[in-house]
Amino acid sequence: MSESAGLQFVSPYAFEAMQKVDVVRLAALSDPELRLLLPCLVRMALCAPADQSQSWAQDKKLILRLLSGVEAVNSIVALLSVDFHALEQDARKEQQLRHKAGGSNGESILVSQLQHGLTLEFEHSDPLRRLRLALSELLAIMNKVADSNGEWFLKSSELFESPVYLEEVADVLCILQAELPSLLPIIDVAEALLHVRNGDWFLCLLVANVPDSFNEVCRGLIKNGERQDEESMGGRRRTEALRQLCQMNPSQALNIRAMVVEECHLPGLGVALTLDYKPDTADDAVSPLVSYVSGLLLGTNGKVRTWFSMFIRNGQQRKRESSSVLWQMRRQLLLELVAILPRSRSTHEPNDSVEDAESSSGYSGLREEHVVKASALLRLYCALMGIAGLRPTDEEAEQLLQLMTSRPPATPAGVRFVSLSFCKLLAFPTLVSTPEQEQLMVMWLSWMIKEEEYFESAAGVAASFGEMLLLVAMYFHSNQLSAIIELVCSTLGMKIAIKPSSLSKMKTIFTQEIFTEQVVTAHAVRVAVTNNLSANITGFLPIHCIYQLLRSRAFTKHKVSIKDWIYRQLCETSTPLHTQLLPLIDVYINSILTPASKANPEATNQPITEQEILTVYQGSTAGGEGGRAVRSRYSITTQLLILYYILSYEEALLSNTKQLGTFIVFSIEEALMQRKPKSYSAILMDQIPIKYLITQAQGLQQELGGLHSALLRLLATNYPHLCMVEDWVCEEEVTGTLPLLRRMLLTSNTCRYSQTQLHDAFQKVPSSGPRLMRMLDHLTLLSAGDLIPYAEALTGSMGLLLGPSVPRRIPQTLNKLWMVLNTVMPRRLWVMTVNALQPSVKMLRQQRYIQNDLMVDPLIVLRCDQRVYRCPPLMDIVLHMLNGYLLASKAYLNSHLKETADFDRQSQTISNLGLGQAGQPDTPEVTREELKNALLAAQDSAAVQILLEVCLPTSEVQTGPPGAGGDAESLLQSMRAAPVSIKQEEGARRAEGEGEPDGGLLSDLREVQCLICCLLHQMFIADPNIAKLVHFQGYPQALLPLTVAGIPSIHICLDFIPELLAQPQLEKQIFAIQLLSHLCTQYALPKSLSVARLAVSVMATLLTVLTRAKRFSFFMPTLPCLVAFCQAFPPLYDDVATLLVQLGQVCASDVSTKTRDIDPLITRLQYLKEKPQEVLVPGGDKSKLSLPQRAAEELGGADPDVQLCYRIEATFMDIISTSQHGL
Repeated sequence: MSESAGLQFVSPYAFEAMQKVDVVRLAALSDPELRLLLPCLVRMALCAPADQSQSWAQDKKLILRLLSGVEAVNSIVALLSVDFHALEQDARKEQQLRHKAGGSNGESILVSQLQHGLTLEFEHSDPLRRLRLALSELLAIMNKVADSNGEWFLKSSELFESPVYLEEVADVLCILQAELPSLLPIIDVAEALLHVRNGDWFLCLLVANVPDSFNEVCRGLIKNGERQDEESMGGRRRTEALRQLCQMNPSQALNIRAMVVEECHLPGLGVALTLDYKPDTADDAVSPLVSYVSGLLLGTNGKVRTWFSMFIRNGQQRKRESSSVLWQMRRQLLLELVAILPRSRSTHEPNDSVEDAESSSGYSGLREEHVVKASALLRLYCALMGIAGLRPTDEEAEQLLQLMTSRPPATPAGVRFVSLSFCKLLAFPTLVSTPEQEQLMVMWLSWMIKEEEYFESAAGVAASFGEMLLLVAMYFHSNQLSAIIELVCSTLGMKIAIKPSSLSKMKTIFTQEIFTEQVVTAHAVRVAVTNNLSANITGFLPIHCIYQLLRSRAFTKHKVSIKDWIYRQLCETSTPLHTQLLPLIDVYINSILTPASKANPEATNQPITEQEILTVYQGSTAGGEGGRAVRSRYSITTQLLILYYILSYEEALLSNTKQLGTFIVFSIEEALMQRKPKSYSAILMDQIPIKYLITQAQGLQQELGGLHSALLRLLATNYPHLCMVEDWVCEEEVTGTLPLLRRMLLTSNTCRYSQTQLHDAFQKVPSSGPRLMRMLDHLTLLSAGDLIPYAEALTGSMGLLLGPSVPRRIPQTLNKLWMVLNTVMPRRLWVMTVNALQPSVKMLRQQRYIQNDLMVDPLIVLRCDQRVYRCPPLMDIVLHMLNGYLLASKAYLNSHLKETADFDRQSQTISNLGLGQAGQPDTPEVTREELKNALLAAQDSAAVQILLEVCLPTSEVQTGPPGAGGDAESLLQSMRAAPVSIKQEEGARRAEGEGEPDGGLLSDLREVQCLICCLLHQMFIADPNIAKLVHFQGYPQALLPLTVAGIPSIHICLDFIPELLAQPQLEKQIFAIQLLSHLCTQYALPKSLSVARLAVSVMATLLTVLTRAKRFSFFMPTLPCLVAFCQAFPPLYDDVATLLVQLGQVCASDVSTKTRDIDPLITRLQYLKEKPQEVLVPGGDKSKLSLPQRAAEELGGADPDVQLCYRIEATFMDIISTSQHGL
C-alpha cells in the first residue's frame, strides 16, 4: 500500500495513551497526532460516562480543555448531532433494495441523485448528508466484498482517495462505526477498507479510535486471509495492513504472530512481524528471526511445517524483489551469519609446538560467545534447505562454507558446532563446488582428526566428534550410505531427504584421502573407552564405531586385536544400560567364532580370558568358594554384561559347531590340527554367582532394558535347573511383602550370631534345641544375601538332625532357610548339601562330590543317609535337588553331544582320507542322539523307581509277587552304600512319642509319600514318556493304590495300557490289569470303560492259550481286578461272568478226576451267573461260602486248579456283593 506512504499514522505512544485513557499523555501529543484521535475524544467528552467517579470527572475536564483549542472539534460535534436512528433505518432499507435489485447500483435511499462528483458533494454537504454519502459508499463496498466469493478486487472511490478530505472522511467513518455498530461490524468494515486505496491508514485510525477492538480486528483479518499471502495483491495488502496495526501496537505483535501460526495463514506476516520486532533486552545467543523460523520448521506440528515450507518454495519461484518478505528474511539471516564469521586467527595452536602450514594459513577461530548462535544458524539453514527446499545463492553458499569450516573453541558447544558442521557438509555436498572449496574442506577435516583428542579432554565431554568421523568413515568403507543418512538426520535433529548418489564425492575423499580402512581400525583401538557408559550419555560414542568395525570384520581383516578394548568398556558401564552394549557383545562373539572368510579360518578375534572374567567377579557376593559377602569393585551392570557374554558365547559355540567343521580341509595335518574355539571351563562357571546376579537383575529391569529377559532366555536353554518354576514361586515368598515386614522387626544388631556359634549349637543337638531354635528364628529374618555366610554351617550340620530326639521344628526351619539360600546360590548349595547328607558310616570312606559329578550322575543325590527318607523336611530338599540335577543332566548331555559332534566328523573325514581302520563302521549322527535319549530315559526311570521304593513301608519285604515287576534286589538297596535299619529308627521315634505308625495319615512315611507323588506328577507332565517307561518296567503292586490316588497325571497310562497288554511277558500283562483296575476305580471315564472291556477280552483270549501252570500264575492275581471293573462299570458284568464261567469250566475239567465236588461247583457257577440276586439272602450269605472254602482246603489245597476254582467262586461272590451294596 505505497499510496499511504506520505500519510501520518497513529504512533505507538498515542495508541497506548488511548488504550489506557492516559489524559496526561494525550495532552503531550502534537496537534497532528491529536487530530487523528478526535472522533473518540469528542464522543468521550460529550457522551454520558458509565464511570461516575471524581477522578474521571477531573480527567473529563482536562479532555474538554484539550479539545477547546481544536477547530475540527466543531465539525465532529455536528456529526454527532445527527439522528442516527433514522439514518440506520434508511441504510437498512437501502440494503434491502440493493438485495432485491441483485446488487446493482440503482436508486439510493441514502443519497439522491448527485449533481456533481462524490468529492464535491461531500465538500458542499451538511453533516447529515456527509454521513449518508460515506455510509452509502461503505455499504456498497461491503456488499461487493460479500458477493466476491473470495476474489480480491480494488474499488476505486473518490471519497477514500482525495488527500484533501481524508481526515474528514476518517472522522465520518469513525463516527458511523461507533454509532451504528450493528449495521457496521468493525470486522466487516476492516475487511472492506482493504479494497480501497489508503485502506491501511483508515483501518489504523478506526482501530485507534476503538482501541479495545485491536485483537478482534487482527484475528478477523487473519482468519479471512490467504494461506500464502505473497501470492496475490490482496494477500500483500492484508499483510501490510496488519503490519501497520502491529507497528501501532508493538506490544501485541508476538500475539498476532502466534495467531498467524495458529491459523496457518499469512506466513509472510509472521516473518515481517519478526523482522519488525525489537526486543527490549538483546539476546546475544539467538536472534528472534532464527528462533521463530527454526520453531516453525523443526517443531512437532507437521501442518505448520508444510505451510511454511510452501511459503519458502513459492517465494523462490518469483523474481527477486526487494519488497518481498522472503528476500528480506534471507538478507537478514545472511547479515547475522556474516556478523559472527571469525575475523581473527585461531587462538588455539595445534598440540605440537611447531607451526605447520595449516596453522599459518590464516584460519580464524570462532569466538566463544558466537558458537551457540552459529550452531542455531547452521540448523536453521539445514532446515530451510532440507525441509523447505531453499536454494542458496552463491553468496549464501560461500558464507555458509566459511562458517562451517571455522574453528570453534574447545567447549561442549564447540564440539556440538563441529558435529553440526560436519553433518551439514554430508547433507548438502553441493555447497562445495570449486577445487578451492574442496581443499578447504579437506584441510578442515584433517584439523578435526588432529584436534579431536584435545577437544574431548578440554571440553570434558564423553561424546566428541572424533567418534562420528570414525563412524562415517566405517560406513563409507562398508558402503552403508543409508546408515550415514540416518546418522546425519539424527545429529541434525531433523528428517531431510538425502540422495545416496550425492555422497559419492564425500565417499571418495574419506576412503582415499583421509580415512583408509587400516587407519580407521588402528585409530579405533586407541580411542579411549567411555567412562561410566550409560544410556544417559547421548551422542555418538566410541562404542558405535567399534560396533560397526566389528560388523564389517575390519579388525580381523587387518589383524588388530580389539578384545582388550571391549573388556575395558564392559568394565566401565553403569545403569541405565546403554542400548548399544548388547549388540556389541553379540557381534563380538560372532567375530570370535566365525572366520572372516573360508580361505582364512584363523581370521577371528580373541575371546575374553578366564582370568579377566574371574577378576570381575572377585569379591562379589556368593562369588568365590568362601562365599564372603564382599562388595565387588565392579558394578552390577558389568557383572551382568560379562555373564551375558559368557552364556551367549557358549550358546553360539554350540550352535555354530556344525559351521566350524565345514571349512575346506586341504591336508591331513590341517584336519588334525584345525583350531577350534574353546569353551569356558566348568570350574569358571561354578565360581560365577549366576542365580544371585539374575536376582539382582530382576529388581533392575527398568534400568537394564532387555538384558534381564535375554539372560532368562539363555538360562532356560543352558541352565534349566536354575529356572525351575518352584524356585520362582519360592522367590516370590522370600522377596514378598510379608518377609519384608518380618525383616523390619530386626532392628537391633545385638542379637547377631556367628557361624561358629551356630555350628556349636548344631553339634550339641538335641540338648541345645531351644538355643538352636532361637538362632534359626533369627536367621529367618535375614535377607538371602545376608544369609550366605551361614550356608556352610547350615548345610554341614544337616546330618545331625536325623537323630530320634530332634524336635521337628528344627529341620522345618532349616528347610525354610535352605529355600531362601537356594534363591541366590543354588549350585554351590546343592553340592554342599549332597556332601553333607552322605551316610555317616565309619567303615566307608565318604566321597566329596563336585558339580560336574552330580550333573553326570544325578542319582548320586539319592545315595544319602537312609534316615533322610523318613525326615520330610530334608526329603523335600533332596527331591528339589534331584529334580534340578535331572534337568541339569539333560542340558549337560545336549551340550556334550554338540561339542563332540565335530570330532566324529573329523574322524569320518580322516577315515575317508584313508587313515581309518578298515571295516570300522561310522557312527551316524542319529544313533548318538538316540543313545543320549536312552541314557536320559534310563536315568529318569531309575530315579522314579528308587523314589517309589522309598514309598514302601519298611516292615514290608521288598520282594513282591511275581507280577510286581521288581528285581530280586531293589534299586534302592543297590544304591545304599551302608544299609541302616529304618524300622529300628522309626521304632525309636515312636518310643519318643514323636512319630505315627507307618499306616497313619500323619506319619512321616505318609508325608514323604506325598512329596514324592508331587515330584512324580511334575515329571510325568514334563515328559509323559517317563510314565510309560516306568510302567512298562513295573513296580510293586502294593504301591498301585498310592500312585493312582497320589499322582493326578497318572491317568495318561490309559493311553498305553493296550500296548502293555500286548506285551508277551505275563508279568507285564498282570501289572497292566492291576493298574487298570485302580485307574477304573479312580477315573470312571468312557476311555477307561473301553480299555477295561479290552482287558476282559485279553483275559478271555489268554484262557485259551495258556498252559496249566501259567494259567494259575496269571489268573490268581488278576481275578480280584474283575471286581473293580464291575464296580466301576456295571455293563461289564455279563462279559466278566461269562469269562469266570469259562475259566471255571477249564479248571474243572483238569481236576475232574480228583474230586466229585467239582460238578456241583460248575452248577453253582452257572446259577450265580443266571440268578445273582437270589444268592445273597439276609443273614445267609456267609454260611453258603463257608463249606466250599473248607472243601478246597481239605480236597485240593496244594492243587493250583482247585485253588483257582474256588478263587473264581469267591470273585463271583465279591462282584455280586459289591453290586448289591452299591445299589
